[in-house]
Amino acid sequence: MEAKRSREPFPGAYYVGLAITLVVLYFTVALASGMPPGLGGFFVALFLGLTVNPRYAVIFLVIGLVSVILGALGQESEVAWGGVGLALAQVALLFKGTRRP
Repeated sequence: MEAKRSREPFPGAYYVGLAITLVVLYFTVALASGMPPGLGGFFVALFLGLTVNPRYAVIFLVIGLVSVILGALGQESEVAWGGVGLALAQVALLFKGTRRP
């Protein structure tokens, strides 16, 4: 019987990726906590939105647009601007994914 081949590039790669994501999350939230709510929401969603797998960019784009609508209707600037940041990050990922070297 054949041994199951790992899809990781190296042993523990997913744990390293998780650690990097958590460090980026921590520093992004720490930096944004000193900003006004709208700017902080935009900053967090923009930079963390860039860490999304491009395969799921369309789904997160829709989520960002829904956040803009719901945040604007509920007069929640942090949610609305966070949705703008998330949508911009996903558009950037979609354009990056369409380029071929």
